[in-house]
Amino acid sequence: MPISFAPEEIFETIHMIQAENLDIRTITMGISLRDCSCERISNTANKIYDKITKRAENLVRVGEDISKEYGIPIINKRISVTPISIVAESSAEEDYVILAEALDKAAQQVGVNFIGGFSALVHKGFTKGDECLIKSIPRSLAVTKRVCSSVNVATTRAGINMDAVYRMGRIIKETAELTKDQGAIGCAKLVVFCNAVEDNPFMAGAFHGVGEPEVVINVGVSGPGVVLNAIKSKPYADFGTLADIIKHTAFKITRMGELTGREAAKRLNVPFGIVDLSLAPTPAVGDSVSDILEAMGLERTGGHGTTAALAMLNDAVKKGGAMASSYVGGLSGAFIPVSEDAGMIRAVEEGSLGIDKLEAMTCVCSVGLDMIAVPGNTTAEVIAGIIADEAAIGMINKKTTAVRIIPVPGGKIGEKVEFGGLLGSAPIMKAHEYKPDVFIKRGGRIPAPITALTN
Repeated sequence: MPISFAPEEIFETIHMIQAENLDIRTITMGISLRDCSCERISNTANKIYDKITKRAENLVRVGEDISKEYGIPIINKRISVTPISIVAESSAEEDYVILAEALDKAAQQVGVNFIGGFSALVHKGFTKGDECLIKSIPRSLAVTKRVCSSVNVATTRAGINMDAVYRMGRIIKETAELTKDQGAIGCAKLVVFCNAVEDNPFMAGAFHGVGEPEVVINVGVSGPGVVLNAIKSKPYADFGTLADIIKHTAFKITRMGELTGREAAKRLNVPFGIVDLSLAPTPAVGDSVSDILEAMGLERTGGHGTTAALAMLNDAVKKGGAMASSYVGGLSGAFIPVSEDAGMIRAVEEGSLGIDKLEAMTCVCSVGLDMIAVPGNTTAEVIAGIIADEAAIGMINKKTTAVRIIPVPGGKIGEKVEFGGLLGSAPIMKAHEYKPDVFIKRGGRIPAPITALTN
């Protein structure tokens, strides 16, 4: 059924784009690589390169054409692929760096800025391919520019694989060391998940799930500035009215996203998947989730009341998106990446926001602790403890949570590390000094909660 728009909706959308930073954050093409497996890993690498460059050869051009014709900014064109641990497993080789290099080369050839899927799903245990991929993550992220990696260590149905949690703590430390000359940027391309979703269009956690079609287009829409201005227009509204304002705004943003996604899918002759309505901030002024929370009446993000404000915002965004489209998916809600949100950075620098409060906020937002910089001497065990805490929140609450943390080699609390572009800059935050080492090293799997028994 075609989407129709009234003239006033069109003019309103133009204003959102020109004055309120509304954009399509990403058009992401998901590509299955399950038919690229070979016994010789070099053959697998060649097949991966050939398939991606063939399937995605027109992705960037189509995105740019739609942007020009409709006047809608499409910031990123990206690719997600089948988890490489699955694709590579038939090979006897144990070093998967060559496959990361093939992904990077293909991404460069077709013109996308990131490609996700150097990934493994290990929430219940490791296969040979999982083991090899995880060992290959640090070097793979060090020698590539566009490759993103993710590892799912927990689900509500399986519990938390604590062996994987500890291993990822060590992998993150190794990745930071290998990319220390760039501010440990390798860690900014690495996410550890609980309840990872198969159709996420956002990086660094995107991969093309095994339940997805051969090729698909998923769209990520972002509009913190639009929501901010809508809230500012009603400074004394009660909470019911405020929720309706956010829902109506999210409805309009989602409609634009689905229109764009369906047009891209049509021109590329592939199925349309989902629209992910996530309030994903950027370092730009007026494009901040933190500013939304403060417009709702908080003196500063991180103060008491912050979690309640974020919960209402996240819920209203989801409801508005669901009213606008039958195909809302991905993560859809509000992101709170510290380095990518000018308001969050300000709150950290002023002392109102710390890791503990961010962890509480992740109970009610879309993902988890995102783009958090910590001192370089933070141990692998402490990082694993942070991952375990986030995984527990996701497991118990049946939601996606994640950790993207950067232990900056040589970095000290209060200093700032610069990543540039959409990744922004991160103030280095304090982690707890008390050691969780004995707990982390117990090993095994934390059992799934009783609420997982839903059949």
